[in-house]
Amino acid sequence: MTTRTFPPGFLWGVATAGHQNEGDNVGSDTWFVEHVTPTVFREPSGKACDGYRLWAEDVDLASSLGLTAYRFSVEWARVEPVEGEYSDEALAHYEAIVDRCLERGMAPVVTFNHFTAPHWFAKKGGWLDADAPATFARYCDRVMAAFGDRIAYALTLNEPNLCWMLRWVPLPDFVRDLERATLAAASEAAGVERYRLANVMVPEEFDDMAEGMEAAHRAARAVIKARRPELPVGFSIAIVDDRVVGDDPTVRDAKREDVYGRWMRLAREDDFVGVQNYEAAWYDANGAVGPDGGPAGGLHSGVEHTSLAGTVAYTYEQTGVPVLVTEHGRATADDAERVAFIPPALESLLDVMESGVPVLGYIHWTFMDNFEWIFGFGDHALGLFAVDRETFERTPKPSADVYAAIVRAHGVPG
Repeated sequence: MTTRTFPPGFLWGVATAGHQNEGDNVGSDTWFVEHVTPTVFREPSGKACDGYRLWAEDVDLASSLGLTAYRFSVEWARVEPVEGEYSDEALAHYEAIVDRCLERGMAPVVTFNHFTAPHWFAKKGGWLDADAPATFARYCDRVMAAFGDRIAYALTLNEPNLCWMLRWVPLPDFVRDLERATLAAASEAAGVERYRLANVMVPEEFDDMAEGMEAAHRAARAVIKARRPELPVGFSIAIVDDRVVGDDPTVRDAKREDVYGRWMRLAREDDFVGVQNYEAAWYDANGAVGPDGGPAGGLHSGVEHTSLAGTVAYTYEQTGVPVLVTEHGRATADDAERVAFIPPALESLLDVMESGVPVLGYIHWTFMDNFEWIFGFGDHALGLFAVDRETFERTPKPSADVYAAIVRAHGVPG
């Protein structure tokens, strides 16, 4: 059997995220909101995967798959637990992860903010606060001063457009009502007028939140580049492969402008853009439909192995900058579905690369089953490794072997 190979230097990685993996992130906005009543979070994160303690084992496990990149996030709430005061211990912790990645031959892909922020930041209104961009840039500069000379790629923000994307997903009204009630409960518990975080928003604040995050990205990019001009800087976009049923693209195009437009234009200023894709969605002249024109499904109902290639091609068409796949995977409790999903998805990615789309690498979400935000530790498992909820032992699934074989071949069957 012949093998279709990826270009030299193409990165193969897995992704983790601070709050979702580390556990006991007690100084963060999300930890606080998990514990108010009512809350949109199904359960608290607790110790998550105990990743703050087991980080070295995790880096070594990733390396054992033959990977050449490791994406992780620095947890702002740990680095700056009190506004203007920085933790040397936390900075040394993340610096150690960077150094171990390099020792294992993996490029450190560092996300400076993966949704979560310090409790004190949310009490000030989060990204609605006029000082938020400068505050975030100051934190990013401190991280860069500690170990920015050794990282390979910098992602300032993770999916700043997520809430826009979710409002195009058919969800029961009670979910929207619960989000609003959660923010009200958090504001009351914190004793402030508006307690705000990045992945639970109310629609009337979307525009102001977006302006704050866009300004924060620009400010962060400036301080990162001031420290190290040659370091590639970007951010990641949550993107669905939006498709048209019939011959009228009006709704599909309106969705694209609403969910991605601002962020695609912003990404044109960057060195690369992170693409995070899990599914496709279909639209006719009247709205969301199923692939056959029937009723639309809910979140993760449009799993389609070609969706990654479609989103990568669209993103490059819109931005003109190289793409780094920073998340892609299969949300399922049945790993056999993930085993069947990964190879054809990568084949279709290679197809668009061979057509001329520059893709820097592929980072699979996720390394291990973790805390999936409002879904907790339930049915939305995406990991290549299972995690025992009592002992935190990591156990490889068959999909880990499938992915590792592709990585070691640096290609897919032709």
